[in-house]
Amino acid sequence: MSDVTQLLGDINRGSAKAANELLDVVYAELRKRAAHYLGHERPGQTLQATALVHEAWLRLGGSEGQQWNSETHFLAAATKAMRRILIDRARSKARVKHGEGEHPLNLDDVDVATTDMDADTLLAVNDALDKFAQEDPDKAKLVELRYFVGMSIPEAGKALGISESTAKRQWAYARAWLYEELNNRA
Repeated sequence: MSDVTQLLGDINRGSAKAANELLDVVYAELRKRAAHYLGHERPGQTLQATALVHEAWLRLGGSEGQQWNSETHFLAAATKAMRRILIDRARSKARVKHGEGEHPLNLDDVDVATTDMDADTLLAVNDALDKFAQEDPDKAKLVELRYFVGMSIPEAGKALGISESTAKRQWAYARAWLYEELNNRA
């Protein structure tokens, strides 16, 4: 059992000390993921990776009754919290600057680990991914790990407990589904 899994068990049993120890253990990984997320943002972004990690940590701490059974489960929850923070910021900017208008988007133009993602693109992909998650949550998790976290197919497959070949098939299906969904938005 990993240190993180042990600490999560302690937290689930009500140990406040374990929560502080957990942050020390996972902070580097969370900061790496936050930096990856923020790498997608346009230059001039005011949110720093440290602030994103802290905001996600606060959101996770406020999840009363939430229990994590593994390191992977916890990191997935933290990743999702960071994604939600960035989506909330993008929505706020879109309301102010762009009148919340939707624009057609071609998935071929949206590449994994792109560095020039604007708020409209981020929102369009997020909305399509939310819809996809209702239809196929497992494949949507794969997309989230690939697109938002920047994991390779083997890394994402390992995180999800599936083989690399299964991850490749699911990725191909998910990309096709999202391509169709984003093209139909126009």
